Parts: sequence; C-alpha cells; structure tokens
Amino acid sequence: MNKTTISFVSVALLLVIVTIYSGMTGSIKVSVIEFIGGLFGGDNDQMAIIKDLRFPRIIIALFAGACLSVSGVLLQAVMRNPLAEPGIIGVSAGAGFVSLLAVSIFPAVFFFAPLFAFLGGMLAFILVYTLSWKSGLNPLRMILTGIAINALFTGLGQTLGFGGNAMVISMSQNLTASLAMKKWTDVDSIVLFGSIGLILSLFVAGWCNYLLLEEKTAKSLGIRVNLLRWIISLAAVLLASIATAVAGIFTFVGLLVPHIGRLLVGSNYKALIPFSAMAGALLILLADTLGRTLMPPHEIPASVIIAIIGGPFLIFLLRRSDRYGN
Repeated sequence: MNKTTISFVSVALLLVIVTIYSGMTGSIKVSVIEFIGGLFGGDNDQMAIIKDLRFPRIIIALFAGACLSVSGVLLQAVMRNPLAEPGIIGVSAGAGFVSLLAVSIFPAVFFFAPLFAFLGGMLAFILVYTLSWKSGLNPLRMILTGIAINALFTGLGQTLGFGGNAMVISMSQNLTASLAMKKWTDVDSIVLFGSIGLILSLFVAGWCNYLLLEEKTAKSLGIRVNLLRWIISLAAVLLASIATAVAGIFTFVGLLVPHIGRLLVGSNYKALIPFSAMAGALLILLADTLGRTLMPPHEIPASVIIAIIGGPFLIFLLRRSDRYGN
C-alpha cells in the first residue's frame, strides 16, 4: 500500500476506535460488548441514556470537525494562503455574530439560526477578501485583515451575549464550543446542512486543483477563475457557518488538519478533502472526549484543548515559512 492509502486506513481505524471509546466512557461507563450490543437493540437502561445524551454529542463533534477542516482546505485554495482558516480570518465569528443579532431582534427566528450564520460568515469572508485585495492577495495582509474582522465580530457578539434576552444568552453560551447538552434537533441541523456542504466540496475538488495554477495560466485554459473562487467560497462558508451555529466557534481546526493532510496524502484536493474530513472529525471528537474525561466531573471545552494545540502550531508555521515576513 502507498502512503496515501495507509494514511486513509489509519485515520479510519482511529476514528472507529475513538468513536467507540467516546461512547463507552464518561459518567456512565459500559463495556465494549454492552456498547456494541446496545447499538443493535436490547433493553439496557445505561445504553438508552448514552444514546439520548452522548450520541448527539459524538455525531455533532464528528460533523463539526469534518465541516471545519474541509472549510479550511477550501479557503486555503481560494485565497492561495496556507494560513487561511475560518476561525482565524473571522468567518466563524461573523457567523456567530449575525445569528445572535438575528435572534436578539427577532426571537422567533431561533430555529433559522444556521441560515443567519451562513449570511454572517459570507459577510465576514467578503470583507476580508475585498479589504485584503490590492493588486492580488497578499498573505500577510489577508491574515492581519482577518484577525481584525475576527476581533470586531467577536467583540460585537460578546456585547450581544451580555445584554440580550435569555434566548440570546443561551445561544451565546452555545458559541463557546462546549458540546455538552446537545440534542437530536442539533444533530438534524448539522447533518443536513453539513452533508450538503461536504458533498458540494467533493464536486469542487477538481476546481480547487485548477486554482493551484498561476491565474494567467488558468485563464489561458479557459477557466473562469473568479467564478470558481466564489462557488468554492460559498461551500467553505456554508461548512464553517453550520459548524459554528451548532457546535460553536473552534479556531485552528481548519489550519491544523489541512497541513497534516498535505504531509500525508499530498496536495491533490480530490484526496485532501475527504482525508481532511475524516481527520477533522477525529480531532474534535478526540478533543471533546479528552475534555470530559481528564478532570471528571469537570469538563474542559474541546475548543480549549484545540486552541492549546493550535496556537503553538500556528507560531511554528509562521517561523518555518519566511515568506510571511516579507
């Protein structure tokens, strides 16, 4: 087997192992036999509780990780910048702020929060893209603009969270990326919209490969580069926005996973996108499982664990690549 096949098989096996372990472990513990038996029926009361409380959390962690990782891959293709990531450049913060704003003004639209999250994510992306453009996209200027947009929307969101009604406060707490107390209705939202975004990302994988070419070369081949960028961007923002609306704001997932993916499966997006989806799902599920089992009965939010890993990783990437200092 080649390196790519080994990488896919390894991540798939780890994903299965961590999923089973996450389902078995926590305040209620069951054996492997009880867990697997409970999946296929039986009247085990413990498994009934696990299915109601733990399974939604696991499914949301898997989909959030896949969505954020693939969103990072797509944004990096569009912006031709390996540091582009929905949490860093403000897409996630924009999604969170606009969904909070909509609910604070019209509480009845609470169940349409994913739609408003998408609009907010798109607003943040357009701001970063247009404000960064000056005879092309400069990597450093784009990251600095993204950080500023991220800070702006984060501050506005926190202001709404402190001064809003009970529903707004509840949604604001949801954006802290703690996966505790998730419900099957949350699963329905992220599975529906997340699946649409992930399937769309597989269709645009070939287009992402075109964006690896120099723009003049791509245009000479008859490729409508700007149209491809906007279609790919829509898929990226949809993925980041639904993950933010349901699971909360995670930073660095879309940065960590694509870089690891390129080392293991290469830069061909037809392989990189599905690998990143699997690896991202594994990362957030593992972080969430560690967060609720390291210091029982207290929980460490998965976003905190990923931030502890992702911060040093970003510093490492910046120091390793001298072109970002130019």
